[in-house]
Amino acid sequence: MGEPREIWVGSIVMECKDFPRMMAFWTAALGYAAREPPSEDWVVLHDPAGKGPNLSLQKVPDGPGEDYRFHFDLYSSGPEAEVQRLLGLGATLREPAREDRDFVTLADPDGNPFDVVDARGFAFGQRTE
Repeated sequence: MGEPREIWVGSIVMECKDFPRMMAFWTAALGYAAREPPSEDWVVLHDPAGKGPNLSLQKVPDGPGEDYRFHFDLYSSGPEAEVQRLLGLGATLREPAREDRDFVTLADPDGNPFDVVDARGFAFGQRTE
């Protein structure tokens, strides 16, 4: 099985056009709550029981995109090493790290995008600090 990894599905991210309606729907449907107050175009909904991954909603002007409608946010307490490991497994780099964000965007071998998020201080999508 190999060594355990410090990486987990922290969020499933969904693009949406009608942000307030989608937030109301998914909050009611899942019994989730906003982890922090939502911004104009972004919210992370979390499972208050701490059992499920987050559902993050991102408002986009034209609605969901064809190649980026849903994607995983893989949280990692060692993101630099995990990105290198995933690249070695066949992922490709789509968007490198930048100072103004806490994630790197990769694509799996079929081209499906996913993000590796620097989640130091998070466990199962919940801040532990």
